[in-house]
Order: sequence, then C-alpha cells, then structure tokens
Amino acid sequence: MARPVTLFTGQWADLPLTELARMASEWGYDGLELACWGDHFDAARGAESVQYCNERKALLQKHGLECWAISTHLAGQLVLDVLDERHNGFAPDEMAGDFDAMRRWAIETVQNSARAAKNMGIDVVCGFTGSPIWHLIYSFPPVPPRMIEDGFKVLAERWNPILDVFAECGVKFALEVHPTEIAFDIVSAERTLEALDHRPEFGFNFDPSHLQWQGVDPAVFLRTFPDRIYHVHMKDCAVTLDGREGILSSYLNFGDRDRGWDFRSLGRGDVDFEAIMRELNRIGYDGPLSVEWEDPGMDREHGAAEACDFVRSVDFPPSAIAFDAQFDK
Repeated sequence: MARPVTLFTGQWADLPLTELARMASEWGYDGLELACWGDHFDAARGAESVQYCNERKALLQKHGLECWAISTHLAGQLVLDVLDERHNGFAPDEMAGDFDAMRRWAIETVQNSARAAKNMGIDVVCGFTGSPIWHLIYSFPPVPPRMIEDGFKVLAERWNPILDVFAECGVKFALEVHPTEIAFDIVSAERTLEALDHRPEFGFNFDPSHLQWQGVDPAVFLRTFPDRIYHVHMKDCAVTLDGREGILSSYLNFGDRDRGWDFRSLGRGDVDFEAIMRELNRIGYDGPLSVEWEDPGMDREHGAAEACDFVRSVDFPPSAIAFDAQFDK
C-alpha cells in the first residue's frame, strides 16, 4: 500500500486553511501536516478543546484530506536558542523583546502541542529544538569541550519536562534535524539521543535536504536511526558551488544566485530519493511522506502540484517475497 502524501503547511501560513485545503485536494494530496501558526492550527486551543480538533479534522475531511502530524517548529526554536530580535516573529507580538516571556510561552506551546495531538487522535508532533551552542559551531576562538557539554545539559534540562508531557499523552516529538538545531547531522543526532537518555518520546523528522548539502548521506541517516524515524519530510536541494563561493552561503539569503546551495522543488535537486525509499522500506516506515515545498526560483503552486506527483512516482512498496523464491522445489 502506498504511503500517504501530505503537504506541510508551514510555507503556506499566509493562506487561510480553508483555501489551502481546497488547493491541496485539487493537487492530489492525501492530507496536510498542520503548522501551529497562521490560522492552520492553534496548539493552545487544540490542547483545551476536543471540539476545536474535531472542527479542524472536519474542515480537512470536507476536501478528502486527513492529518497525521502537526508541527511546532517556531515555538520549538525558542526553547533552546540564544534569543535576539530575529526571534520576535516566532512568539505573540506583545512579547516582542521580552525573551524570558517568549521562552516560557514556547515551552508551554510545545507541551500543548502534545496535548493537542492527543485530542486530534494523532501521535506525532514535528518541530525544532533550537540550540544554545550553534554559535560555537566553528571552534574559534577555541571552544572548550565543557561549553559544548553544557549545551547538551541545557537540552536535557529544558526538554525532559516537555517530553514528560509527550509521554503522558502517548505522543512522540520528531525533531527535524537541521542546521541551527541541537542536532544537525548524524554525530550530533547521536549525541542528542544520549543527552536525553534515548527516551522513546524523542525521535526525528527525517528531511534529506538539510543533510544533503552538508555532505551527509540521507540514506545513511536512515540506516543509523531505523527506530527513531517518526516522520518524513520530502524536500530537495542543489549544491551549486562554482569555485567562487563556499558551502556556508556567504551571508546570502535563500534564492540569491551567488549562494553555494539552495532548495529545489522535488526531483530538481541532488537528493537520491530512490535510495531513501529503499531505506524506508527496509526500516518498515509506513507513515506519511510530507512535502515541505521550498524553491525560491519557482511558483509555489506549480511546485506543490508537481511535488505531489513526484512523490507518488518515487514511492514503491517493499517486496513481500524473496526475489528468487520461484527457484525452490
């Protein structure tokens, strides 16, 4: 049976959910991964009201859509980050500049996302953790190991109480392994699991695009964490180094022609999706393949429609028999 194909609504939060649901249905999606911003999903209301959750589901069902996950990336980023003015847009406007209040709100919001997921009848929340040590990524001035260790201690201190709520609700948190998060590659993901004592509530939202441009093999990531892949994002990227710029993007924003890499619509970049599907089959992942559409050089409606078709074209079920079973007497 084919895995459901969903669309992550984070990049579409400027549109009302009613409009996006209609569009996604017309493009052929099976469901939406609802972002906890814009008017798409309110984690606080979802935590308090089963009726609100039923209304969200009914809105989707009107267009033949379902929901397998909600996502709390923006609030999650505030939990561990060293906060500054860039983060003001991730919290309610009235909290702008009050970083203590923003962090308290973020922690409560992520906890509420677990309660809301339970009320939605789903068992995965995707998101970010933020990182208190991302600014130490290049060890100059020299970074004492203690400073990195302290960062992982902060992870445990702030996220274990959050994960306690997830455990109470029977919901899993899926970190999107991503630069600026506490885990951004295989080695840091392993260290993150160790810092959280490998508690089962915490796993990963696999997104190959963020691994690919770093030089990390996405299929190897799946092979390394077969029991921690709680959700899958489908997203592509292209490395475009020409000898002039570096892989660190040269302070240039997404879409700038002089960047050394950028995101691409699915199938138009460097990610080997066949290798990924084979590994997903090996680990028994049968959850949604959620399109996180980003391509600064393409109309997003055109891209979302072609991305849905692309995902269906690359997905295939595992074999149910040994390929040479016919030779047995």
